[in-house]
Amino acid sequence: MGLLNKLKNEFIDIIDWLDPTNDTIVHRFERFQNEIKMGAKLTVRESQVAVFINEGQIADVYQPGMYTLQTENMPILSTLKGWKYGFNSPFKAEVYFVNTKKFLDNKWGTPNPVMLRDPEFGPIRIRAFGVYEFRVVDAAKFIKDVVGTDADFTTEQVTNQLRNIIVTRFTDAVGEAKIPVLDMASNYNEFSAKVAGVIIEEYREYGLDMTKFLVSNISLPPNVEEALDKRSSMGIIGNMNQYTQFQAANAMEAAATNPGGGGASEGMGLGMGMAMAGTMMNSMNQSMNQNQQQPQGPPPMPQAVSFFAVINGAQAGPFDANVLKQMVGMGTFTKETLVWKQGMANWMPAGQVPEMVQVFGAAPPPLPPPTPGM
Repeated sequence: MGLLNKLKNEFIDIIDWLDPTNDTIVHRFERFQNEIKMGAKLTVRESQVAVFINEGQIADVYQPGMYTLQTENMPILSTLKGWKYGFNSPFKAEVYFVNTKKFLDNKWGTPNPVMLRDPEFGPIRIRAFGVYEFRVVDAAKFIKDVVGTDADFTTEQVTNQLRNIIVTRFTDAVGEAKIPVLDMASNYNEFSAKVAGVIIEEYREYGLDMTKFLVSNISLPPNVEEALDKRSSMGIIGNMNQYTQFQAANAMEAAATNPGGGGASEGMGLGMGMAMAGTMMNSMNQSMNQNQQQPQGPPPMPQAVSFFAVINGAQAGPFDANVLKQMVGMGTFTKETLVWKQGMANWMPAGQVPEMVQVFGAAPPPLPPPTPGM
């Protein structure tokens, strides 16, 4: 009797599984050379399915609940075993527990940039990233087509294939949508719904269900983003002439407050301010003359030619002849100073520009040689 009791104790009479991990999809319940005792207790918890396999064939599938294993609740296994009139002896079978919970926060992304033709930027490359969720809905199919005889099957063993499906369908969806890159951010929901609708059918071929699919980011290559940022900056700046005047005003303020510049800096700042004021007054006069329906007097006098100059390594101006003369007197403007006006192809030293004669003054001719004998 002692030997018989020992043998009976070797039979499996309680079958259950608690998942100690967060990524196990399928776990095979087995003990070396043990048999399942008829009348054993099977516990299938919520978010689990138990699948019995006999000699390589999928038999009975048990949903969540507690079962006492008898021939009555093992119809397929009873048929495979040939238990026509009931059988109470122990039997061998493989029991697989399948996790049917949602596996969350699985990340996907395009391993290489996706080429597409944008209506505004032309040929361009983009990359995309997101997350997805899935669960097992057909345990028998998943074991048969994916798991095979693996004793412990984790998410890592299937997510690569799932990501490949996502990337392929996403690339196709983006190409067909023909949405400009700048408008893609407002269409993440549409992309997600369209791609998910295609992927769901493909996942079901593996016994899986796509419970959620999200596009979280669509980005451009770094060099394209840099160029786009510059373009956005130009749009914010607006009128370039006004921006140039604003920069010149900042330069004058910096020069005037520079303690190392002394009186020369202050004088240059004053001269630049006068030039700026003159330019603004001329602009106001032009606007007033254009708005008048009837001319009330003679036309305005022709404007003096103004030049831009490179002062302390930065562009400044425009300056008229009077301001430039003051700058010559202060030593901040010389014949080597680069200048430019409208109509000139390039910057030139001031001494090579004919109009600068009135600024520097006409130099007298060289003295004649002395008369012999004098």
